[in-house]
Amino acid sequence: MKTVAIIGYPLGHTISPAMHNAAYKELNLDYEYVPLEVPPQDLAKAVEGLRALHFAGFNVTLPHKETIVPYLDEVTQLARRIGAVNTVQNQEGKLIGYNTDGPGFIDSLKAEAGFNPQGKKVVILGAGGAGRAVAISLSENQAGEITLFDAAPEKAEKLAEYVGGKTSQNLQKDIDEAQLLVNCTPIGLHPKSEESPLPENLKLHKKLTVYDLVYNPKETQLLKTAKAAGAKAVTGLGMLVRQGALAFTVFTDKPAPFKIMFEAAEEALAQQL
Repeated sequence: MKTVAIIGYPLGHTISPAMHNAAYKELNLDYEYVPLEVPPQDLAKAVEGLRALHFAGFNVTLPHKETIVPYLDEVTQLARRIGAVNTVQNQEGKLIGYNTDGPGFIDSLKAEAGFNPQGKKVVILGAGGAGRAVAISLSENQAGEITLFDAAPEKAEKLAEYVGGKTSQNLQKDIDEAQLLVNCTPIGLHPKSEESPLPENLKLHKKLTVYDLVYNPKETQLLKTAKAAGAKAVTGLGMLVRQGALAFTVFTDKPAPFKIMFEAAEEALAQQL
């Protein structure tokens, strides 16, 4: 049996084992996916332990996505550009880091939202790690204009400069002119599901597609606001599953059974609510 893990701290919320193990079962693969809580101070030792124990690979979640990079032997060009790794492949002791978050977002944006970002105006709320992955992936997919908004303006400025975008000087005006709004902040995440990343009294329009990376709850306050305005509202569960499907292929070299993974993720999420 080959073993795959997810490392992070804490890990009580993860539904990755459910969707990966369902995929292994569906394809009759002799793999097992396990959660491993790794405190920040133990990251280096944990990486070497996973290498020594011949894990086939592992996913990486908060707070290790950026800090793990120096402990890997190789990092893909995209992961290096994003500055974060969420998937590591063990090739006979050689650890190679990938980032499937950005491509998973683009795949979900096209599939779940039916939205092609090429040439479109986009507003991104949040310039942290998730915002960085989304902004860079949108840039690589020829988004027309990327506008960043963050509670810490210097973070937005730095990321905007990096992707050739701009920072928001008038968020209402920028959203009025945009075709896509993406929430890359954790605001609205359960149990604080009544909170919204939008400033009070800000209006959305019906030609807007609103994509919220938060997937718990299934309908965030932001998505409720989007629906009330007649806009298209899309939850982040598709991104979660699609980045997981890309990681599955990295670990197994086989196409992922996306439908099975999505159903398993929905079921695991429902059990948490």
